[in-house]
Amino acid sequence: MAPILLVGSCVPFGGKSAVVLGLGRQLLRRGVKLLFGKPLAADLEAGVAAAAGAPADALALDALALDVLPLDADVNFVGATLGLPASQLLPSVDVLDRASAERRLLAGNLQPGGGFEALRQQLQADGDAVALLEAGGSLQEGLLYGLSLPQLAQGLQAPVLLVHPWRDSRSLDPLLAARDQLGDLLLGVVLNAVEPDAVPALREQVAPALERLGLPVLGVMPRSPLLRSVTVAELARRLDARVLCCRDRLDLLVETLSIGAMNVNAAMEFFRRRRNMAVVTGADRTDIQLAALEASTQCLILTGAGEPLPQLLNRAEELDVPLLKVDHDTLTTVELIEHAFGNVGIHESVKATYALRLVEESCDFSPLFARMGLPG
Repeated sequence: MAPILLVGSCVPFGGKSAVVLGLGRQLLRRGVKLLFGKPLAADLEAGVAAAAGAPADALALDALALDVLPLDADVNFVGATLGLPASQLLPSVDVLDRASAERRLLAGNLQPGGGFEALRQQLQADGDAVALLEAGGSLQEGLLYGLSLPQLAQGLQAPVLLVHPWRDSRSLDPLLAARDQLGDLLLGVVLNAVEPDAVPALREQVAPALERLGLPVLGVMPRSPLLRSVTVAELARRLDARVLCCRDRLDLLVETLSIGAMNVNAAMEFFRRRRNMAVVTGADRTDIQLAALEASTQCLILTGAGEPLPQLLNRAEELDVPLLKVDHDTLTTVELIEHAFGNVGIHESVKATYALRLVEESCDFSPLFARMGLPG
């Protein structure tokens, strides 16, 4: 069987995709033939699902029964970024959605479907490759499908690399729980989203302490506003917003959030200190809206009754700043936006490029490669 490496996390959006990209690039540089897949798909590409003759949320995914094998959107993006041919992208075994979860629950079926055996057979056929598999969003995700990270690790006897957000020493408990479940299959951890000022101390003091606890630290990645950012299009989707102008600029990335609720002079001073903002303000605050357009604003989100003045729309179009109109109140709008930061995948080329560089600078996978018997 091809050597397998599972990349997982204790919590959703822990940074797996960034590490997968960096790991994949380093393996390719070592001349390794790379296979990549997500056994449990979270977001099937629409084209693949349509070609299979059913909407994604209606698929009871037995990969052997489909004319076109299902691929998670993340798999397609990673494959395209790393230049992998379609033959080296592994189909998912099942899909994590409400319909399939309900079917499995009502059937009392907690075992992986026939696609799992198909995956195993493909890995056995490609013995000259290395299979990089991305697990679910947490240790528990996929238990209903028999595809949680511990189940995959045990079923495939595959070593595991964990990516875990680190705030302070209170972040240790989930890693200890993972160590107890994975045992010797846990080869190391990457600590992610660390405050930049804390990185040196973490490497010098905390990493050796973690290693003594059986948690070898292979990387310490600083917190990145860019990787936590969200596109204007994603904000519009989550807010169910009307796009009033600049639809061709919805790919802009928002890194920070500002609320325009102060007087215009204070707002202008505040906006000057921010970058790549989404500004939320009332639809009647034309003064704040115009001030925001002159700053580093990626989109302007208008709440409350009323419509923007024509002069605002004209100025926004001149500056290529999308205007969004929402039906939510300001507090709800802000809560939805704040929840979006850090809770989206890496599906933009600028994020992928940055992630590749960040992993290269922050991680040393040579001990992991050595334990797997891969080229140094």
